[in-house]
Amino acid sequence: MSHPRLSLALEAPEALPPEGRIVVYRPTAETDLSDLPKDRLQLVQGFRPDHDALAARGFAVAAATGERGFAAAVVFVPRAKAEARALLAEAAARVVPGGPIWVDGLKTDGIDSLLKDLRGLVPITDPIAKAHGKILSFAAAPGALAGWEARPLQPAPGFTTLPGVFSADGIDRGSALLAACLPETLPARVVDLGAGWGWLAAQVLARKGVEAVDLVEAEHAALDCAKRNLTDPRARFHWADATRVKLDARPLAVVMNPPFHTSRAADPGLGLAFIRAAAGLLSLSGTLWMVANRHLPYEAALRDCFHEVEELTPPGGRDGAFRVIRAERPIAHATKPEKPAPETAARRVVRRRR
Repeated sequence: MSHPRLSLALEAPEALPPEGRIVVYRPTAETDLSDLPKDRLQLVQGFRPDHDALAARGFAVAAATGERGFAAAVVFVPRAKAEARALLAEAAARVVPGGPIWVDGLKTDGIDSLLKDLRGLVPITDPIAKAHGKILSFAAAPGALAGWEARPLQPAPGFTTLPGVFSADGIDRGSALLAACLPETLPARVVDLGAGWGWLAAQVLARKGVEAVDLVEAEHAALDCAKRNLTDPRARFHWADATRVKLDARPLAVVMNPPFHTSRAADPGLGLAFIRAAAGLLSLSGTLWMVANRHLPYEAALRDCFHEVEELTPPGGRDGAFRVIRAERPIAHATKPEKPAPETAARRVVRRRR
């Protein structure tokens, strides 16, 4: 099935130059790209499950690109407006002057607001509206989107993030509660599943006894932020799907604040996959420390994977929205990570927990 808007847009004469490379930003594993010339494409996707699924389909795909001189670009708009602006500014800088930049997005992801902003800066084609979204194009021009470039944010002293990264403008409340419940001493090796930009891992590194922390994060941009934020040589970084990651040794502790959304729909199955992955990574005497929204149905999975499960009370008292859990001693049958369902592994995770 063709992409509902892109296929219509490309029917127009001269929609794409007949020659030259085309950069495609943020396609997902489910994006239909069959109307584009596959041998001319450079896909840019930093979310590891989508990256790997696209690569398996035979596309040239990278987490980021420094290449310039593309003949055209296609940008699939993410939900975060600042990230969407940054992607368009990057496309405008990497496409030759006059080359078309196609912009496609859903109404629920803010395409109308983005188009309104674009109209004030560059001439745009008439949008094509279909399937609850819109697509249009504009010609690349040097400096046309000046000011839309990605600007680093400072969510906490000593930390830097970028637009589009989860909790980019501040410390996530759940992570703060989890950190407050961690003991003063932790095992020598700890794994942070879904480590984001590294704040929680920094709190782990501040505990006594820690000799190494493995940060596992699927979003390349977030992991890049973590690398800049944590210069401690004990930190090791893994760009990987947390539900599938394999490490060289079993740790005695895992910490995590797992996502539970795919797109706009709550998907508790994602958090359940994190729980099973944590049990599979840990040694049989290990401990999981996690935080989750209270309404999520994780209790049965935790008790199926661990011998002991306990809810902890943060120093400030019980939190009405989040619960912090300590689960100890993985059950033997749970120590082999389950392969996540294809639809869970393939879909882009929107890391929103509130």
